Amino acid sequence: MSSVSVSSSPIEPVQLAVRGMTCAACVGRVERALRKVPGVQEAQVNFATETASVTLSPEACDLDPTGLVSAVEDAGYHALIQQPDAPVVEAVVPWWDVWGAVILGAAASLPLLLPMLWGAHHFWPAWVQFALATPVQFGLGARFYKAGWAALKDGSGNMDQLVALGTSAAWGLSCWLWWTHAQSVHAAHGGPDLYFESSAVVITLVLLGKALEARAKRQTTAAIRALQALRPDTVSRLGPQGEVTVPLSQVLVGDTLVVRPGERIPTDGTVTEGASHVDEAMLTGEPLPVAKNQGDRLTGGAVNGEGRLVMLVTAVGGQTMLAHIIRRVVDAQATKAPIQRVVDRVSAVFVPTVLLVALLTGLGWWWSGAGGEVALIRAVAVLVIACPCALGLATPAAIMAGTGAAARQGILIKDPEALETAHRVQVVAFDKTGTLTQGHPRLIEWQVAHEPAALGVAWGKPQALQVAAALQAGSEHPLARAVLEAVEGAPRFVAQAVQSMPGRGVVGRLSEAGGQVELLGDWGLGSARWVEEQACAVEPSLRVQADAWATSGATVSWLMRQAAAPAGGEPVWQVMAAMAFGDELKPGAAEAVARLHALNVRTVMISGDNRGAAQAMASRLGIQQVVAEVLPGDKADHIQHLRQGEGGARLTVAMVGDGLNDAPALAAADVGMAMANPEGGTDVALQAAGITLMRGDPMLVPAALDISRRTSTKIWQNLAWAFGYNVIGIPLAAFGGLNPMLAGAAMALSSVSVVTNALWLSRWKPARIA
Repeated sequence: MSSVSVSSSPIEPVQLAVRGMTCAACVGRVERALRKVPGVQEAQVNFATETASVTLSPEACDLDPTGLVSAVEDAGYHALIQQPDAPVVEAVVPWWDVWGAVILGAAASLPLLLPMLWGAHHFWPAWVQFALATPVQFGLGARFYKAGWAALKDGSGNMDQLVALGTSAAWGLSCWLWWTHAQSVHAAHGGPDLYFESSAVVITLVLLGKALEARAKRQTTAAIRALQALRPDTVSRLGPQGEVTVPLSQVLVGDTLVVRPGERIPTDGTVTEGASHVDEAMLTGEPLPVAKNQGDRLTGGAVNGEGRLVMLVTAVGGQTMLAHIIRRVVDAQATKAPIQRVVDRVSAVFVPTVLLVALLTGLGWWWSGAGGEVALIRAVAVLVIACPCALGLATPAAIMAGTGAAARQGILIKDPEALETAHRVQVVAFDKTGTLTQGHPRLIEWQVAHEPAALGVAWGKPQALQVAAALQAGSEHPLARAVLEAVEGAPRFVAQAVQSMPGRGVVGRLSEAGGQVELLGDWGLGSARWVEEQACAVEPSLRVQADAWATSGATVSWLMRQAAAPAGGEPVWQVMAAMAFGDELKPGAAEAVARLHALNVRTVMISGDNRGAAQAMASRLGIQQVVAEVLPGDKADHIQHLRQGEGGARLTVAMVGDGLNDAPALAAADVGMAMANPEGGTDVALQAAGITLMRGDPMLVPAALDISRRTSTKIWQNLAWAFGYNVIGIPLAAFGGLNPMLAGAAMALSSVSVVTNALWLSRWKPARIA
């Protein structure tokens, strides 16, 4: 369950780039090294992204991060501090650094391998085999000895130890056989088999697997790099000297910038001059350009269309929406899913277990009379195939691909826990206004009650509209805007001492704009709940009309006047008019509900509107359950009730709202989905919800559940691949079914297959883009 904290700001984790990790065991070793640093509260290392996120305790917030780097270096790895606003920036690695070792290894291994394919194992003299294999073993393979020795000093095991032990055993056995059978080795035929090719080929295959992993992992971070590339290097700042080109890093809040047609919006701000269409596809997934006029918000990274825009900067650096999005994607990819913690515990005991199995394999074959040579070869095969690279990549590779694909479609997933919970959602609760509807209702119709002449002015529909507009003049409520839009010209009356009654309406005393005529008594405009609480007198004909409007799905507001109190009595509220407001459904709202039902997810609407209006809207959409006339503060209680289910059965509930007044309900749900508000509040949405929908398309709700389910499926598929290779391969190698070369090929294939399987998620798109 997500939570919202308003009392204190959390300490930003320190981000490190960690290089030199080779398997899941390395992850545990780096984490242990970082946790030993005084002041470190938690450390999480992601093998796939080669990053570490270090959380410091509050009293160590000023800790020198170079101490963290030193801890990683002492553990045998390399580390660099990363800036918070650019947490994942991959350095351009020269092509030769990635593939050079593989090419050299293949050049030395291929001559050793070809004679075997031709059935002539002794084609090359022993000294040639030794000359080809030794540089591979101790030159290209030096990295395995170094990392393995560092892990051994730390009292832990890793993949490098398995590779180093296995290939060294094959190389050493070949040297022993060459020395002890020198005469037969030089003979044209006969003599013992040498295994120089096994050591060289296995190391080459491991290096090939590493190169392919690096290439595949780079593809999984494509979403982050694409977002980072949206920042322009320079901007045009408008000052006393006119337009001046300056670096983006020199821009401050309050600066005025010029954005020409075709340029990227450099940072967040508002339009002060000009009009254009802006392409926000990379940020929100919205496929169509969005019209921007004076006063509209601009988001850094979007592309300006045909018009010249002048903008006022409202946020820079790490406070921009683009920085928030990047941080959200990186956090989701760097944090471990609950299933990954289980895998880490398995990996911690995996290497010692494999060493024991290899030892027992060698002893078993030796005791069976197969001889020391065969026993050693069988043990080497076990060591080679058991390398746990695939285990370390299974979960993070799927999470990276899934969250990256979701981000490209405008779905920001906060962390793997939100991702894991979302795929189990059984109930989705929707807020109505602004979530399923456009959020911009209009005044459809209104009707007045009969009123005695003592009111002081003529009373009819025009006067009722003017009074309502005066009461709503200072309000930002959607219904208030609808009233003001319906008034032609400036309101005739002026409201004084206006008070807002949350969840009910507004009250105030009105007078004519000139101040000559004061309307008798106080006035109010509010909900049916308020009318009932005040026991207002309502004309029967007005009640019948209001009920008809509500039945048709309209929202009804009541205009009331507090008449003067009779002698010795209390003031009496009397209904003066009823107003009907209608809101248009968002495109795709009904389709989104249908998609959720197809996913076997129950739908609920939680709305503050009257029951008739909410029920009519739910019927149009096909929503199965309606909870109406709910105050904003009570929505969280209804979410808790939904989570309890019927008969005490615990249900997983998602809440979808606009991220502003729905924040408590978003926090109360198992998964909060905040639909970004185009008029502001997106920052609140990013903090309040586990999943943020960056555009107001209801179809993103089933899409978020869909990508969550697909990612969860990929995780389990990858774990099945990883464990399957070992469960099948280790016994097969132990019983003589695999030689070291085939074992090395299978080990490399397991890692590549896991990453490739995860990359299929990168092609995911929602079923429909509105």
